[in-house]
Amino acid sequence: MTKQETDVKLRAMAARLRLALMRDRMEEMLETATEAKMTPRETLEYFLGKEIDQREANRVRLGVMAAHFPRVCTFDAFDMTAQLSLDPGTIRELRRMEWVSNAENVLFMGPPGVGKTHLAIALGREAVNKGHSVLFLSSENLKKILDKAVQDQTAADKLTILSKPKLLIIDELGYVPFSPEATHLLFQIMSWRYETKSTIITTNRPIAEWGLVLGDPMAATAIIDCLMHHCTAIAINDDSYRLKEHKLKQLLSQ
Repeated sequence: MTKQETDVKLRAMAARLRLALMRDRMEEMLETATEAKMTPRETLEYFLGKEIDQREANRVRLGVMAAHFPRVCTFDAFDMTAQLSLDPGTIRELRRMEWVSNAENVLFMGPPGVGKTHLAIALGREAVNKGHSVLFLSSENLKKILDKAVQDQTAADKLTILSKPKLLIIDELGYVPFSPEATHLLFQIMSWRYETKSTIITTNRPIAEWGLVLGDPMAATAIIDCLMHHCTAIAINDDSYRLKEHKLKQLLSQ
């Protein structure tokens, strides 16, 4: 059998085994192994390792797409020194993701512009990297989904969908008021997820005001109970990044 015939057969075998990287880059990988004078075992380890790396990269990419993050936010891009009220040790502990495995929750509270959404997205990406399913929703989008579910009488389907992700992120709860009907559905979501799935909520409103935002104080209390029973609550009380930049510009101009 010629080299060309062997390569064709190897590609067909890789395709049958669904080894896409080996199928598409076999010649390049064989040349790398040959140039590095790898032993047969080293070559096999190299091929399988590359295949695993590619599958992991594809898994993360698809997980990030499914999460619907509004933008890319990472911990490397977050300036911890700019928010003195943040405890770096708490953030490091959250990055370990044990709280997701334990179906616990996280609450970020603070005024606009202090990095609540950035931290929520960064944690969401870490969760995807760890193999967890994630869904990100702004409070405005969540309200629209729940209002439409009430209108279309598809609440059961929406509750099932929103209860599935291992981590649900609800961003900026408090910016838009909820109808009592939407709030009741939100309570059901939190109730279904209670002690089985994790939720991150970011908010610019004190918990005491959630009854006004959600339009039903009793339902709001029940939602808070589900959220806070197993929860890391983090209050960021510093100035927003934009306000700090403005103050710095004023200082420099004096």
